[in-house]
Amino acid sequence: MLRLHGPSPDLLFDALLPDEAKVLPGELAMLDALLSDPKLLVAFAQHWTQAGAEEHRALVERGRPTTPMATYLRVMVLKHRTGFGYETLMQTVADSLHLRRFCQIPLSAAVPDESTIRKLTRRIGPDLVDELVRSVIEAAIVDKGFRPRAMRVDSTVAGADIRYPTDIGLAADAVRVLARAGRKVVAAVPKVTARVRDRSRAVGRRMRALSRTLKRRSGEAKADVQCLTEASAAQVKVSIREAEKVLAQAKRSRSRAVSPKARAKAMAALAEVIGLARRVVDQTAKRFAGEKITNRLVSLFDPDARPIRRGKLGKPNEFGYVVQMAEVTANTRRGARGILLPLKLQAGSTHENTLLPATVAELKRLGITLKEAAFDAGFGRNATEGILDGVKVFIAGSTDNAGSRRTRRRLARYRVGAEGRISHLKRGYGAGRPRLKGEQGTRIWESWSALAYNLDTVAAIEPPTTNRRRPPTKETTGAA
Repeated sequence: MLRLHGPSPDLLFDALLPDEAKVLPGELAMLDALLSDPKLLVAFAQHWTQAGAEEHRALVERGRPTTPMATYLRVMVLKHRTGFGYETLMQTVADSLHLRRFCQIPLSAAVPDESTIRKLTRRIGPDLVDELVRSVIEAAIVDKGFRPRAMRVDSTVAGADIRYPTDIGLAADAVRVLARAGRKVVAAVPKVTARVRDRSRAVGRRMRALSRTLKRRSGEAKADVQCLTEASAAQVKVSIREAEKVLAQAKRSRSRAVSPKARAKAMAALAEVIGLARRVVDQTAKRFAGEKITNRLVSLFDPDARPIRRGKLGKPNEFGYVVQMAEVTANTRRGARGILLPLKLQAGSTHENTLLPATVAELKRLGITLKEAAFDAGFGRNATEGILDGVKVFIAGSTDNAGSRRTRRRLARYRVGAEGRISHLKRGYGAGRPRLKGEQGTRIWESWSALAYNLDTVAAIEPPTTNRRRPPTKETTGAA
């Protein structure tokens, strides 16, 4: 059952508290005023109604009561403002009178468990968070008088939370995960007699031998590396055959010792791991055969992540997702701080212009009309101008930029601010290194970072003041 608001405050405890504990600090007070907008909770109600219709269940009216969505929203904003993990965050909220009041948790009520917040984040998904970002932008335009006239766009990498991938490292992960998934299937279907042997020790010996071999840096060392890597891939092949036998026996078995749902889940997980292990073996063989590897797998734990060739001297290769950040501002002066549109991302090396149509679609959806737009040198002029019809386009490093020298310098300085904004978003709001796995998890993480940044930005905007003309007096008219 959906709950939008929590229980009312405890009047008895509030009467005992000093006045200083009842008033939120400056930043939290401004955020509280912005998050009190009932339009933000409408998106949660619509999401729950749609999810119930897809699952053919009355999720809004029936079932166990959810964590109040007003509380959940404020907790997630605090998480990305502070950088705390779920457990540390909930402990901090429980110990703070101000944070309890901000999150609308009475003193007599228990703080939600960290696992509840974590699971709810996955269930809600990124689309709802993007809708919240749009609601905040609309509130800034309508209530705060924010008038966007310029936009700067740049892309960055959201690195997957994985170690640096190697062929032998993937083989070691494959044999270990296959054995673990096989054990889960055997536990779910006790009548299965086949087993998947854990060959982690065998592959580990080859990994240590490979590290000693690399110190020689000779032609013989390269041959030894190939031999050790292929031997590790052979171990993966044996584990795959054993896992296939376990899966085949589990499918034939009619045992009902465990619920059908648990059986199906364990078998689906093993089938997925078998497919990933096959990809590890195939791309290892292609590498030593000199064949091109497309859609390369870099991690068994984040299979959506892909290698990204950035060409930077200190970090030429990264692994994860390309995220496009578009910031709309009211002016192009130095220090201009704007609002982020919902972020767009894609796995692997992606051209800058690939994500631009989705970004421009957000402008049209919000009804924002721009006069100028500044882009990085990676954007193509013809494609960019074709998408942004009627907008003055500036591309860094291009000799075809229109306008006077002063205008070009102004827009060049304005575009450089996108680099600082990306750094600000990564350092201050946790973007760029998502702790959630997969493309879906990365979208969730980056969207919450953008929402937390936008809330801080919009909360600091002063609403416009209406300057009414004073009626004429004798002093102003000069009458005697």
